[in-house]
Amino acid sequence: MSYTFRATFPALFLSLILPCALPAVAADPAPAKDAAADAPVERAPLLSRSQEDAIALERQLPREDQQQLQAGDESFLALWKPANTDTPEGAVIIVPGDAESPDWPDAVGPLRRKFPDVGWSSLSITMPDPLDNTPGAREPDATPADANASKATETPKETPKDASATAKDPAAEAEALAAAETAKAAADEEINKAQAERIFARIEAAISFAQQNKARSIVLIGHSSGAYWAARFLNERTSPVVQKLVMLAAREPLNAKPSLLDMVPQLKVKAVDLIYKNSPDEAAKARLQASKRTKGPGFTQIGLINIAGSGDTEQEQLFRRVRGWIDAKEEK
Repeated sequence: MSYTFRATFPALFLSLILPCALPAVAADPAPAKDAAADAPVERAPLLSRSQEDAIALERQLPREDQQQLQAGDESFLALWKPANTDTPEGAVIIVPGDAESPDWPDAVGPLRRKFPDVGWSSLSITMPDPLDNTPGAREPDATPADANASKATETPKETPKDASATAKDPAAEAEALAAAETAKAAADEEINKAQAERIFARIEAAISFAQQNKARSIVLIGHSSGAYWAARFLNERTSPVVQKLVMLAAREPLNAKPSLLDMVPQLKVKAVDLIYKNSPDEAAKARLQASKRTKGPGFTQIGLINIAGSGDTEQEQLFRRVRGWIDAKEEK
């Protein structure tokens, strides 16, 4: 066999085998997609507003200020500053308003930092988020294939042949509307009660903590809607250690019952209602009038002035007014 023929023989052999191998390669199935890649991604539930605020404060504030208190099944952040004296007067417990942190820059934070320098320990609590506004877990994102499949399975709506046949009875509509309103009112009442129990549990936990730290007397200070909850707590719960109530720029939460106007005449402790005089406040005027119609431990209303462009001066004015009322000697 010549050298040339021997050299071309391997190439000829490969050319005969290659066509037979191609169908086998083509018959191999495409690699299956990873099932995990097609599965919807489950995201962690969103943190609530109060949880986000607490995490931020834990990073910013001294560790010795931070206390984790327990209220039922919930734990919450409270900010504690002991009085800078060996004979403290007692403790002020500060209840912030909705969407306010326990170190809120308006009233809450300044008061909690200033009172320890005048002989009062301070404890500011985190309020729970409203039950009806608590964010839930995100729904998993739908894949394009799922979206197309859902569109394909949608049944086209049929146009009624006779529009008059679909008209609703006005009496039935009115009855259904009344039933829906009744159901909503009942649901709102249940939410209000459940929220009140959560807030009361936190205030009670704060009072217990203050007592454990030798607070002889306690003053409850509520700011904004926190003033409503502080007043309601004192109306519905018995706490002899709480001797005074301070309401700062009080307002009522949405759909809250009973109203602050109804509660003021029933207060069993001395209370002060600090309001800003710059804008008329008919609700504050009504509270003062209601307090005069009932003989109670004592209800005082003090007007404050907004000092534009001077936040520090305004907070100092607020602190002096609150401290002056708390430290005032009882009239004989």
